[in-house]
Amino acid sequence: MENGSKVDSPTNISLANNDVVFSMIEYKAISVFLVLLICGVGIIGNIMVVLVVFITRDMRTPTNCYLVSLAVADLMVLVAAGLPNVTDSLAGTWIYGHAGCLSITYFQYLGINASSCSITAFTVERYIAICHPMKAQTVCTVSRAKRIIAIVWVFTCIYCMMWFFLVDIQVNKTQQVECGYKVSRNLYLPIYLTDFTIFYVIPLFVATILYGLIGRILFLSPIPSHPDSTMERWREKSSKEKNAAEADGNKMNNRSRPRGALSSRKQVTKMLAVVVVLFALLWMPYRTLVLVNSFMENPYLDPWFLLFCRICVYANSAINPVIYNLMSQKFRTAFKRLCKCGQVDTQRRSIYLTTTSYSMVRDNANTRVEKKEKPPPDNPTVVPKQAEKPRVEGELYYSVV
Repeated sequence: MENGSKVDSPTNISLANNDVVFSMIEYKAISVFLVLLICGVGIIGNIMVVLVVFITRDMRTPTNCYLVSLAVADLMVLVAAGLPNVTDSLAGTWIYGHAGCLSITYFQYLGINASSCSITAFTVERYIAICHPMKAQTVCTVSRAKRIIAIVWVFTCIYCMMWFFLVDIQVNKTQQVECGYKVSRNLYLPIYLTDFTIFYVIPLFVATILYGLIGRILFLSPIPSHPDSTMERWREKSSKEKNAAEADGNKMNNRSRPRGALSSRKQVTKMLAVVVVLFALLWMPYRTLVLVNSFMENPYLDPWFLLFCRICVYANSAINPVIYNLMSQKFRTAFKRLCKCGQVDTQRRSIYLTTTSYSMVRDNANTRVEKKEKPPPDNPTVVPKQAEKPRVEGELYYSVV
């Protein structure tokens, strides 16, 4: 296997088999620290994304379904690509064996390709939801999103199966075990170019066109009327039988709803556009490096630049939950609610005990009042004057407790 093919995978970018790099304690310390930090933050953040969408009923939207798919793919990249690099740097050799080499490389590319397809899917979904709102009522649904996600993962699973036949463990000149490609550079080049085109160039091309159309509709021209707002206006007209005060209040609320919906859609679109831009920028160093090295006789293998490329790849998989928290009020509230889950349970228990105590005290007070009250006289027109005093005592008893 030629050296030029050793930089075509996130695993091999670690360069654990390079004696010069392995002897650099400074390089090892910095690389291990950065990878552990980014992977730790990314794993926790993506797990939280999955949990809040599954737990919170209001978060189960078509867009969030695609974000869950993206979070699962990013988790796969961080676990299959990031963590093995740490062991490579510390041990200086491949410790996962032949099965580990095959499965880890497979899951690396599965996560990378599934994340790219998930980004394309929610870009198309946003375009339909904003530019074709009538069609979105039947197309942009949670059930359809789940089917599309299933198709995406089935396609990427089948596509990435070729990596089972392209990698193997080997022993290098320094008698160290490494996981690398068992095909020549010439055979791998068309495979890489196909992968590069399908999962990087095409998604960015589609995203550029669709977000341009979305921006023209959402920011430069009035947004098309939404069926929900039309129904609200129809209901508004049919409710003229109500009094004037209620009608004025309903008109004010209905005027604010379209503005709130427009603001919410702008916020979601901006957030997803930032995700796409970061995907393009953070993957560009690695994609450019491999593309250039594929056509060079002497590949560029500077260890610090390779570390930078690797960190950018892991940062792309770790930064999305941070973007959701910064740019989405719903995700931020859901994250806070998830972090305070234990405190909420304690508060609910205390509220339940307080309510129970209130009910018991109120019942006791009412019982005492009933005992102290005398039966009314036979003449129904005569009202006893002292009938209300025991009730006041009962209320005072409750307020003191």
